[in-house]
Amino acid sequence: MTLSRLIGQFVRQNWRPYAASALMLAVIGLLTVWIPRQVGGMVDALVAGELRGDALGWRLAALLAAGLGIYFLRVGWRLQLFAASYRLGVTLRTRLYRQLSLQGPSFYQTQRTGDLMALATNDVDAVEMASGEAMLAGFDGSLTLIMVIAMMTLGVDWRLALVALLPFPLMALAFWRISNRIHHASRDALERFSSLNDHVQETLSGVRTLRALGLEARSAARFSELAEHAAAASLRAQRWEAAYEPAVGLTLVTASLLALSTGGYLVWQGEMSVGKLTAFTMYLGQLIWPMFAAGWVLSLLERGRAAWGRLQPVLDAPLSMVDQGSVTTIAAGPLQFEQVGLYYPGQAQPALSNLSFSLQPGQTLGLVGPTGSGKSSIVRLILRQYAAQQGDIRWGGQHLQDYELESLHAALSWVPQEPFLFSASVADNIALAKPTASRAEIEAMARLASVHEDILRFPQGYDTPVGERGVTLSGGQRQRVAIARALLADAPLLLLDDALSAVDTQTETDILSHLRDQRRNRTVIIVSHRLSAVMDADHILVLQHGRAVEAGDHAGLLARDGWYASQWRYQQLEASLDAA
Repeated sequence: MTLSRLIGQFVRQNWRPYAASALMLAVIGLLTVWIPRQVGGMVDALVAGELRGDALGWRLAALLAAGLGIYFLRVGWRLQLFAASYRLGVTLRTRLYRQLSLQGPSFYQTQRTGDLMALATNDVDAVEMASGEAMLAGFDGSLTLIMVIAMMTLGVDWRLALVALLPFPLMALAFWRISNRIHHASRDALERFSSLNDHVQETLSGVRTLRALGLEARSAARFSELAEHAAAASLRAQRWEAAYEPAVGLTLVTASLLALSTGGYLVWQGEMSVGKLTAFTMYLGQLIWPMFAAGWVLSLLERGRAAWGRLQPVLDAPLSMVDQGSVTTIAAGPLQFEQVGLYYPGQAQPALSNLSFSLQPGQTLGLVGPTGSGKSSIVRLILRQYAAQQGDIRWGGQHLQDYELESLHAALSWVPQEPFLFSASVADNIALAKPTASRAEIEAMARLASVHEDILRFPQGYDTPVGERGVTLSGGQRQRVAIARALLADAPLLLLDDALSAVDTQTETDILSHLRDQRRNRTVIIVSHRLSAVMDADHILVLQHGRAVEAGDHAGLLARDGWYASQWRYQQLEASLDAA
């Protein structure tokens, strides 16, 4: 969809404010061309000695009333049209937010956060200006131009009008060249701003790392470089926009010289009155606004086109998590993987290959193995962040893709290794999935996650703000708050993706003990590098290179003397040395 089609569709959907604005602008145009005609008539009447006293007063009052009418009508159409164009901005931002919230990890692997933020601000603003300022300036300028030229040719003298309009084709050519330059300069300026925005976002997110590594000076130098590039790109766009004014000024000066010299000759020959020449001169002055409006409209449209060219691909990008399911109720039943294979985009080697297992309701599955063996990939498939290219995944007898995403996610509680906390209180973060939870319920889940005592030591207890991304909490506290949040959701399937990596072994033991005591037929999948986290699991899968190389319970795997047994002995030795 082009920018013009987008704006046209929006205008049709919101035709009332645009129609009201057009009507008010039409009245303004009529009053605008009426005033010079009246002034010309008054000049001829004054020269002839036919206008004086009350008649002159009434003529002047009519001109004043017309001026006041133009003022209030201009205020009126601005209120109408700007309100409509702002709605387009709201619509685009809402659509962009909805699109981003439905995309999966594969989409964000190719996008920059700062660039997406720039799309939601600068780029949407540029499209909004094109639908508002450009529309009104284009309509107002075009209507005024048509009326003024009509009055110049039909109401004054067509010969004088033709002479005055001789420079205008050259101005149109200059406008065409300038508008092309503005399009490319505006796109470059928007992309430069996106790079600057992305750098600021990354710097603020990783400010602790920058300070720890002493990279403040390097980051500041990079920021200055990006800021200079962004400023230079914006300045180039502004320079080309400024080129409209000399083109308009030179054209109008030339037109005025031609009109005055030709008009003076016609007056000298007695073919035109002084009043008509005065009116024509006023009409010529009224062409200033249409010419400037043309430049302003072209500038806004080119800026809007550049912004829409960046915004549209994101809005039209296919969802990486396609939701074609229709089943809304998760039936009780086993979670089954049958010969599942997964390839990540751009990867030649499979992340999972011929993986099969079955997990009954209420059971716990432990997933262990070396780094990169495919443990988290299983969790991502269950969350439907990715789709398996081979095999089948079933839950409760239904194919996983048959469930609506919203219903599926409501039946899952997921705690990743690096949980995300919002800039709110501890209690609000725990109650995120259940906003109606009472303080007693929140505290009960915090106890199960072994974080209650820590929270009580905070300055405001459960009402303590955690800062952006939970920056005021330690890594272990963030993980435990996220576990409490997952437990409060009380979903039938709990996914702990290395969610205990930042807590000590005693806290880990306490949390897992609480989970066993409060299982209530909840199915649990635990991904962990620490084997002590899965020793009580009903089933344990050992993964290597995306394949299940060992399977069984803790005792059975120890008896086989494979990877699990050797890793268990190593971790036990490491724990004993730490204790010593």
